[in-house]
Amino acid sequence: MTKGKFIALEGGEGAGKSTQARLVAEALRARGLEVVITREPGGTQGAEAIRNLVLHAEGEGWGPRAEALLFAAARSDHVEKLIRPAIERGSWVICDRYLDSSRAYQGGGGGLSDADIRTLHAIGSEGLLPDLTLLFEVSPEISATRLARRDVDGTDRIGGREAAYHTRVADAFSRFADAEPARFARIDGNGTPEETSALAMAALEQLLSA
Repeated sequence: MTKGKFIALEGGEGAGKSTQARLVAEALRARGLEVVITREPGGTQGAEAIRNLVLHAEGEGWGPRAEALLFAAARSDHVEKLIRPAIERGSWVICDRYLDSSRAYQGGGGGLSDADIRTLHAIGSEGLLPDLTLLFEVSPEISATRLARRDVDGTDRIGGREAAYHTRVADAFSRFADAEPARFARIDGNGTPEETSALAMAALEQLLSA
């Protein structure tokens, strides 16, 4: 049996990842592929419980180190119970956020070292990396407009952090893509969902033809 592929969708708040996960999955299914859409933190019962702990904690919430540990634990369960089995049976896995979000948010935004976050990933998920990471990049103005429409009932603890934090996150994503161009495809996410999806599918063409 042919192994599937693992695609991660990354980007800051308002980048359109959830919409693109759905559109990319539809396009892949139209080609006859089995596709699993999932998200982080989440995707399994245990990981979804951790998601609720992190994003909707009462009181002061969690510091960067505790967040990184919780995300690594959620990812370990996610990889073991959903991602690896799906890839092994030949499915394409489309994941809304993965390791690079931990590196960008708890690392770039929260100040933890990249080496520490990668060590947690090596222990918890045996270092599994996507076949390709689609990094959706949008202007601050478009991001703000999208978030205003999306978060009419409020945002979660991470999304609601100060603008300087999210600037550090965006800068971190950009550094990662610059450092590993073979693992990242940078996607202009400022257009319509359909325009952005077309760019994403073009970036996946090499994997599709392999």
